[in-house]
Amino acid sequence: MFVGKDECCDPAESQTLDQVLRSSLAWSTVFKQQVLGFIVGKKNYLVHEVMDMRRRTTTPREYATDLTITPYNNVGIIISCYIIGDSTCGQRALYLVGMTGMPIYNVNNNCSTGSTALFLAKQIIESGNAECVLALGFEKMERGSLSPKFLDRTNPLDRHVETMAAVAGFCDSPVPSQLFGNAAVEHMAKYGTKPEHLAKIAYKNHKHSVNNPYSQFQEEYTLEQILASPRIFGPLTKLQCCPTSDGSAAAILASEDFVHLHGLEGQAVEIVGMEMATDLPSTFDENSCMKVAGYDMTKTAAEKLFSKTTYKPEDVHVVELHDCFSANELITYEALGLCEPGKAGDFIDSGNNTYGGRVVVNPSGGLISKGHPLGATGLAQCSELCWQLRGLADKRQVPGAKLALQHNIGLGGAAVVTLYKLGFPHAHAKK
Repeated sequence: MFVGKDECCDPAESQTLDQVLRSSLAWSTVFKQQVLGFIVGKKNYLVHEVMDMRRRTTTPREYATDLTITPYNNVGIIISCYIIGDSTCGQRALYLVGMTGMPIYNVNNNCSTGSTALFLAKQIIESGNAECVLALGFEKMERGSLSPKFLDRTNPLDRHVETMAAVAGFCDSPVPSQLFGNAAVEHMAKYGTKPEHLAKIAYKNHKHSVNNPYSQFQEEYTLEQILASPRIFGPLTKLQCCPTSDGSAAAILASEDFVHLHGLEGQAVEIVGMEMATDLPSTFDENSCMKVAGYDMTKTAAEKLFSKTTYKPEDVHVVELHDCFSANELITYEALGLCEPGKAGDFIDSGNNTYGGRVVVNPSGGLISKGHPLGATGLAQCSELCWQLRGLADKRQVPGAKLALQHNIGLGGAAVVTLYKLGFPHAHAKK
């Protein structure tokens, strides 16, 4: 079946979901970069993922596995997530795949939109209101830094920017770089962190990206090159900032019965827990640029997550962390509990954030290298962690990875923190 034109397919053709998502990503340039994730479970299991963030329409490995989960008309609800675009884009994309009359929601929650869709899909499954939910995220971005689109109304980040400006001033640099750059400046003043610590984070992530065939950029840079690249704001240079990206991602959730019905135990990855937090009074009341940038949102979500599970931060083996800027990765180490407050510099210097250290952070290359198509990023992170847990990450595989953590944040704001593990380890071992 070809869905490159304005054609609709008959659900009775019983396409597999692999074919459905392959087709849905072909209809327009919005979907040229592909990041797909299939998530299943009442306990929430991920069962298959493929990813590409580069400018091409096919990938070398993404369809190597013939996934035959279920016909498209078994999907009960769809959650579409994007930030830049007109209303009902999800319908426009998926009507070309099949028109079953299913409910389709369109979600926008800034850079955490992909994880927000996953969060909602998980709740729908757990409530019993659907057996199978598709979360579809995509973004086609303009070149250059992010800027407001609606100048005739209040910007949702006005209060964040005003709070930052009252503490640190305001200039003509891109606003996101000021928000996160000033968080780094505060950390440096408070704890003695150096610009080299920020550069080391970017060095690590660019180095990791070399082994990720689905990364938008796959170049390694020296620490000197990173520090010498054009300065964007404060200590942040160009090679410490994520690029604008086009991309897409998808995740399918279903009840635990669905996993057993389709014999997916051998590849199922369980969502152990998932928490979302929004801004607290401290964001605006404590004159802290770190808190304006979401430190307390992340800390709150992480603490709730660990308190509801049997795990602690030190149990985590691999992390996909929202490194929109190296500054955010630095402060988030502490907010997630990966190291003590004020100890991020030591954590970096000791190599505890990469292979051979305590935990591997952003083996994919992170947003800095992999790319950051806003509506898809959360689902792309999810895909990488599933590959890691299944031992399918090739040269970037984290040895012995059994517990994975995902961190996805959007200013304005929402932070989503998630834990994953293999759902049925014995079944996986038999594959």
